[in-house]
Amino acid sequence: MNEQRGQWGSRLGFILAAIGSAVGLGNIWRFPYTASSNGGGAFLIPYLFALLTAGIPILILEFAIAHKIKKSVPGVFGSVKNGLQSLGWIQTFVSISITVYYTVIIGWSMNYAFYALSSKWGTDTSGFFFGEFLNITDSPFNIGHINKGMLLALAAVWLINYFVLSSGIKAGIEKANKIFMPLLVACLVIVAIRGITLEGAVQGLDYFFKPEFSKLSDPTVWLAAYGQIFYSLSICFGIMITYASYLPEKTDIVNNAFMTGLGNCSFSILAGMTVFSVLGYMAAQQGVSVAEVSAGGIGLAFIVFPKAINALPGMNGTFGAIFFLCLIFAGLSSSMSIIEVIVSSIQGKFDIARKKVLRYIIVIGFLISLIFVTGAGLYILDIVDHFVNTYAIALAGLVEILVLAYMVDLEELRSYANGMSDFAIGKWWIYTLKYLTPALLAIMFVFNTYVDFTKGYEGYSLKALMVYGVGTLVFIVVGALVFNRIKGEDEKNNQISRGDAV
Repeated sequence: MNEQRGQWGSRLGFILAAIGSAVGLGNIWRFPYTASSNGGGAFLIPYLFALLTAGIPILILEFAIAHKIKKSVPGVFGSVKNGLQSLGWIQTFVSISITVYYTVIIGWSMNYAFYALSSKWGTDTSGFFFGEFLNITDSPFNIGHINKGMLLALAAVWLINYFVLSSGIKAGIEKANKIFMPLLVACLVIVAIRGITLEGAVQGLDYFFKPEFSKLSDPTVWLAAYGQIFYSLSICFGIMITYASYLPEKTDIVNNAFMTGLGNCSFSILAGMTVFSVLGYMAAQQGVSVAEVSAGGIGLAFIVFPKAINALPGMNGTFGAIFFLCLIFAGLSSSMSIIEVIVSSIQGKFDIARKKVLRYIIVIGFLISLIFVTGAGLYILDIVDHFVNTYAIALAGLVEILVLAYMVDLEELRSYANGMSDFAIGKWWIYTLKYLTPALLAIMFVFNTYVDFTKGYEGYSLKALMVYGVGTLVFIVVGALVFNRIKGEDEKNNQISRGDAV
């Protein structure tokens, strides 16, 4: 079949798509809490340091090698060395594992955007979320029944992804991000302006930005900064390699990487200002400290923020709907990029028509995601998310960096990137990739593993962690090995391209 490989129509389209992928739900509900609990304004120092010494160097690496080889993720690693396709398939199956629960959270946001108009969650936002909305059971193994109230929104998320992705790169992903990203920024700015004009907003912003420089001597703060960078930049699990493989021949790799990294960072800071200005108002109304109402993760979005929306002096419904629209746009721009990794990998392997591959992915993905809209769905989602991010992405990222840093001529790749860019990167780029970044990734992996094995995770039983957490890791590895062994169209040309690719 050999369909022509897609290509971005403009540099702006690629940048918006790359930033759209990096800017996800975690920027809104994870970064603000991580920053405030790790030194406030002082956290920006290790965060920016991590961005410059790990985030952007990896972006440049993934952009450059993908642009040079122009294949799917398995194809890129297979071109580096025969047999390394399995690493690309591991990253593809990581994307599969993320997609099936990420779409569920976007569906929740759609429901809550409508609920906000009438404050359907009432005064007991926690009870509503866990009870009436999720119908949560008492354990991860008490599956309960499928929550029909979530099905429509979940189906809508998968269908939106299908219609966008079926149109291809230029007419689909690029066009969608040119709509979603401006809308996301506009919605967030509206919420931010409303937030900072509220009584008590100054206290919230002070809590967010006030630097605790003593925290900088704590190694866990630096690990948290690097963890946030890896969590939020969409690196090391196939997205940026896939997106960069669609770049035209002449493109500014270095500038693209810096704009993507700094754009993501700027959005995170704006999201932090938005969240903590509203939390400051909420704290002032209750007569408590900002720390007492501060929260991160799903609890911030679906429990704490609805409570804050209730307390607003006016236009509660409009404000709430706009906030959840932020989550929807951020989620959709990220989910499109994750699904594109899967589409690109399978299409490249088997040379099947794009829409046919996409239909299989959407149907199978939707069916798998149904487990997350059962009574035990939140438990399973929490465990799977933790294991995928803590172990699968971290370990796949570590292996990727080691493979590309020591099996690819980085000096040649640096010259390749510099030859197309407005400003050049120095040898510091090579040193960070060969020594600093893999060392920090290894430390993070060991530290998180130690914490999990000594303290457990969120009080879940060992059985639950093994079944849902380790089970997901087994699924990723076994799936990758199976697909790696299947002979596809990409292997026919691999030997030819390998000699010239890297």
